[in-house]
This record gives sequence, C-alpha cells and structure tokens, in this order.
Amino acid sequence: MNPALRIVVVAPDLDIADPEDEQAVRQADRSRSLRIGLLENGFNLIASLPADVFLTERLAQLQPDLIIVDAESDARDALEHVVMATRDERRPIVMFTNDGDTRHVKDAVAAGVSAYIVAGLSAERIRPILDVALARFEHEQALLQTLASTQSERDELSAELKDRKLIDRAKGLLMQRQGLSEDEAFKKMRKTAMDKGLKLAEVAQRMLDVADLLG
Repeated sequence: MNPALRIVVVAPDLDIADPEDEQAVRQADRSRSLRIGLLENGFNLIASLPADVFLTERLAQLQPDLIIVDAESDARDALEHVVMATRDERRPIVMFTNDGDTRHVKDAVAAGVSAYIVAGLSAERIRPILDVALARFEHEQALLQTLASTQSERDELSAELKDRKLIDRAKGLLMQRQGLSEDEAFKKMRKTAMDKGLKLAEVAQRMLDVADLLG
C-alpha cells in the first residue's frame, strides 16, 4: 500500500467526559492506539472525524482514499453513517471494533466494508489489514466495471436487433406496396434517411407508424 494514501479515521472523540466510564476509556485507548499505529507505519492520517450528520460534507471536502471506522458497542450506528456518507462516491472502508456480535459482519460486508476486524488490534497488523482491504476494494470495483460494461454491450446488441427488425418490417412494407425488390426497398429507405438527416431505424419506424395510421 502507498503510505501517501489519504486516510480518515471515523471514531468518537478522545476526550472522556467521565473518567469512570470504562467503555469510553477503553474506546479512547483503542482509538489512540490505532492512530499511533497508522503514524508509526508512515501512513498519511489526514483527519479523525465523528460519525455524525456532517460526515458526508466533511468527507467530500477531504476526499480520502480510505476510511477506517473505529467503534465499539455503537459499531453498527457508526458504520451506517459512513456507508450513507460514501454511497455516491465509494471508497474502501475498514472496520475495527471490539463488538463481538458477529451478526453485524454480514451486514457490514453487504454495505461495502472491505475488512471487518474484531479485536486484536496492534500496530504490526495495521499495514497487512489495509493492504488486503484496498486490494479487495479494487478487485470489487473492477468486477463492477466489467459487469456494467457487459450490460452496456447487451443493451447495445438489443437495440441493434430491435432496429434491424424495424428496418426489415419497413422493407417488407415497401416491397409489398410498391413492388420493389429487397435491395431497391433498402436503397430507397437509405436515401430518405440521408436526405432527412435521420437514422435508418427512425425512417423505418415512421413508415410503420404511417402504415398503421392509414391501415
């Protein structure tokens, strides 16, 4: 992974309102360890943001290459904010959590999370985890582009087939009503299309529409 990649961490504030709140203290320690681990590995940590209603706007301004979600008991809520914030501009998302409820994993992966890491966070594990997450994201994006390209090709073939059927029907109409050969009918249609600056299929459709109107 290129260390120059712009990384944003989405996590609660490190400031703890109640020092007796063990969960908040544990979360703050985790978040601090994650950020230190990123810096120790030479990554470009450009911001740490809360999962709030302003997240979409902040991500749009920062344009990160990768997003890390660091959450504990509120893992699902934090993830929903990030997924909503990136739905129009997909980015690789890595989830670090101590939440042992594995019911969230399937939903997280379906939502586009590239890596879901439960506990065991250590500085030496950060780089390989991010490497795998980025590779998986790039692979999935390539698959999506291939599928989109394939669907586009299918749509084009379908349109060509539809146009060909229209042209064949229009040729048959001319051959029947004007006693033309197939070649003569085609040449007449092509000349009309050139004279009027239309596509051949458009001429065919107009001919068929007129024929239907006149009966």
